[in-house]
Amino acid sequence: MTRAVIIGAGIVGAACAEALTRRGVEVVVVDRQPVGSGTTSRGEGNILVSDKGPGAELALAQLSRRAWLELGGLLGRDRIELEEKGGVVVAQTESGLGSLRTFADGQRGAGVTALDVENPLALEPHLAPGIPGAVHYPEDMQVQPVLAAAALLAAAVGRGATFRAGLDAAAAVTNGDGSVSGIRTATGEVVEADVVINASGTWGGEVSRRLGAPVPVLPRRGFVLVTEPLPPLVRHKVYSADYVDNVGSSDAGLETSCVVEGTRGGTILIGASRERVGFDTSLSVTVVETLARQAVAIFPFLAGVNLLRVYRGFRPYCPDHLPVIGPDQRVPGVLHACGHEGAGIGLAAGTASLVSDYVTGALTPANAGEWAAMLPDRFAGLTEETA
Repeated sequence: MTRAVIIGAGIVGAACAEALTRRGVEVVVVDRQPVGSGTTSRGEGNILVSDKGPGAELALAQLSRRAWLELGGLLGRDRIELEEKGGVVVAQTESGLGSLRTFADGQRGAGVTALDVENPLALEPHLAPGIPGAVHYPEDMQVQPVLAAAALLAAAVGRGATFRAGLDAAAAVTNGDGSVSGIRTATGEVVEADVVINASGTWGGEVSRRLGAPVPVLPRRGFVLVTEPLPPLVRHKVYSADYVDNVGSSDAGLETSCVVEGTRGGTILIGASRERVGFDTSLSVTVVETLARQAVAIFPFLAGVNLLRVYRGFRPYCPDHLPVIGPDQRVPGVLHACGHEGAGIGLAAGTASLVSDYVTGALTPANAGEWAAMLPDRFAGLTEETA
């Protein structure tokens, strides 16, 4: 039986554990912290196709959406708060509406359901008047990230997987031919494995260097505002059209775009910001004020709503805006499943499907097809010094 060690018990690592145990793989998950307590606990739970143009990432989002629906049936939708709530992307100017519709046309060609909306107030009655138009994406969904990660890992443990919190993966242990035989922890313990999966989220770059197969995953800080509980006033995930441009930007400086959605508990989540500041966790009042102002411009009623709290986390950013998924030929037996930036929760289920295919041999780099764009081969020239 194949034995896999997964480094990281966030949403991606937990999903990989669940998928692999379903395929009969022996799994050990290690993490320095409890399940879902890192970047996963700072996420909004988005499962989106609306923010991705045609290409490998959109294909992964579509695969992942189908996989999340399957997991909803397996784990229980209520248990993980999986909702097919849909998304509404609003344009605040006529020129922005033209760009939004052009973008949606390209997505339709890739199989995305994108519906032009002439009267956005019909979908979201509390929107600001005068918004010229929107696009409705009924396939967008939402999940509660920590509940989902815990449920996925519990399902894996129920099939025989082991979860060991408090372990820090320090290095790969290799055979004479350079292939992996396990990991060595910070305390010197060796955990044996045929396959080692780097699912360590924002720390994916650091862990990849420790494994001798560096990939350039960097932290990108983001803030989310949480309001007091309210009656249901926001029906969909609603965001401004410039959100897509900010997601795809490589600018290291601060970028903000309005994202507003309700939760089952009644709170409203307001995002989103992006900036590369290392692992600086400082609270930025400027960012909070900017996000609040942008949200009020789209939903005026928010001007009279109290903030409950503000949280921030780090998205695992890859410079080419694609996740790193698949075997690393520099160290045979190492697989990466990281670098998803702000889409890790939505892409987790699809990523787990690909990882389980690679581990069981159903998928290889040679026959990866559309998934080849996400293979770590594109970073083959990196060293620990240059990553």
